[in-house]
Amino acid sequence: MVVYFISLPVPNGFKVEAVTVNKTNKYFVTASLDGTWCLYDLSSGTCLTQVSDTSSSSEGYTSAAFHPDGVILGAGTTDALVKIWDVKRQEVAATLEGHAGPVTAISFSENGYFLATAAHDGVKLWDLRKPNMNFRNFAPYVSETPTNSVEFDHSGSFLAVAGSDIRIYQVANMKSEWNCIKTFPDLSGTGKDTCVKFGPDAKYIAAGSMDRNLRIFGRLRVELYLVPFFFGSVFRS
Repeated sequence: MVVYFISLPVPNGFKVEAVTVNKTNKYFVTASLDGTWCLYDLSSGTCLTQVSDTSSSSEGYTSAAFHPDGVILGAGTTDALVKIWDVKRQEVAATLEGHAGPVTAISFSENGYFLATAAHDGVKLWDLRKPNMNFRNFAPYVSETPTNSVEFDHSGSFLAVAGSDIRIYQVANMKSEWNCIKTFPDLSGTGKDTCVKFGPDAKYIAAGSMDRNLRIFGRLRVELYLVPFFFGSVFRS
């Protein structure tokens, strides 16, 4: 496992809540609680532009993800909105409403048609080709437990959700059938898994939790990595 650490000054000094890398691997975006997102050059770490929504009040951003086409950015806000940005024009193309509470995570399907978003009230699925985009909602956890992360795998056949544990859903029919096929328990003892990502071909998933450990779940075993620049060592079991 290779971990890259880049230290950058944060414009206005507000907390950065999300980082997402463009598919070209030349640029990345940070989204922060001051209601702006910044586009950076990955090789130099230079902030190329800082953008805010001048057409409305600037809610703080709590999540962000690039669309697979690389020119659309989804950003979740503290006010339960999802803003779809045209990055080149630096304009909001659409605003999605319906969540309760800050939007904690955003994930686009690889074909670019669908969007999954997470908040305290659970997961919402959106068809970006339709005027009435929201076509399915589900709450994986009890009302006191927020959904902290959601992620499509590369094929769009699986959806991972993180909250008090990690749950994997398989898509039988995008619009109607979503089956939970696997639940990975929280091994941190904190009761809070904060993020989840699929590996290539969904052969493993990586999950972060409040104990500051990264756990890799595979078919046969669990590997645990402690990030070197936080802990000074790497451990695998």
